[in-house]
Amino acid sequence: MQAITVLPGQAGSAHLDEIAEPPPEEGPVLVETLAVGVCGTDLEIANGEYGWAPLGHRRLVLGHESLGRVVQAPEGGGLEPGDLAVGIVRQPDPVPCESCAAGEWDMCRNGRYTEHGIKELDGFMRQRYRIHPDYVVKVDPSLTRTGVLLEPTSVVAKAWEQIDRIASRAVWRPRVVLVTGAGPIGLLAALLAVQRGLEVHVLDRVTSGPKPKLVAGLGATYHTGTVADAGPRADIVVECTGVGQLVFDAMDKAAPDGIVCLSGVSPAGRTLTIDAGALNRELVLQNDVVFGTVNANRRHYEAAAAALVGADEAWLERLITRRVGLAEWAEGMQRRPDDVKTVIDFTL
Repeated sequence: MQAITVLPGQAGSAHLDEIAEPPPEEGPVLVETLAVGVCGTDLEIANGEYGWAPLGHRRLVLGHESLGRVVQAPEGGGLEPGDLAVGIVRQPDPVPCESCAAGEWDMCRNGRYTEHGIKELDGFMRQRYRIHPDYVVKVDPSLTRTGVLLEPTSVVAKAWEQIDRIASRAVWRPRVVLVTGAGPIGLLAALLAVQRGLEVHVLDRVTSGPKPKLVAGLGATYHTGTVADAGPRADIVVECTGVGQLVFDAMDKAAPDGIVCLSGVSPAGRTLTIDAGALNRELVLQNDVVFGTVNANRRHYEAAAAALVGADEAWLERLITRRVGLAEWAEGMQRRPDDVKTVIDFTL
């Protein structure tokens, strides 16, 4: 079968390979791949920045944003042939730590987790894969075209769960949300905020293309310019860019008792000058909380599946701005100015 593989740590090594069928030891559920989303992590691995091949292998199959159809499944596992399914990216470490042992492998304490398409597990950019029932989620048939968005939605579903937990520390009714960045994570974070009935503002630097229309389609308000100009002070800020200055501006934008969720990963090596004392003073005196979040466990995937079913299918379709077939995979790995989400469609 065909798969898109990379030699981790070597830029320019990604190519379409012929590989063996997935071995039974990978799991009793056999899934035929329908589509795989391309995200910044895939591009960074393809550029040789990081990535770890499975033990005993030189190459790593890319891809962690999947949608497939079940071909085989054991009885009693909640899956049947023909079901739509999404593979969970992270699997618990073998020790396991206390978090992984409790099914909270997104909060692994010792770093020995594995991740499909990233760290020591082959990914989903292959025509078929096997997986254990514990690490695959059934998807509603209505998401045949857009279920590939489930993995990035699971990341923001976890973010909102953490926000809700922090909010429960006090009698607090948030009204205004600011999302910085209108990429897939930012737009999906805004979607879940709208579903919560909040007033949503989204900040991005582009002034044309699909992003302003996608934000308007949610009933949210689109802003360009600075964080300070992006609507009123926000009870909740979800920072999705990882841009260093924006991170600190987002903290300053939070209202008293505010919550700032950092979901973007900043590149290393850039130095910013900040008034650490003033920042500390504001966080303490306003009871503000700043926290980071990454990845998701099964509970978050299931919440994400429910959020997508409750969304406007036409809006989700517009979020996927480009589809390419497996034969055109290299084109799909090249970013274009108007891209929001690119998908490699294995059915084309």
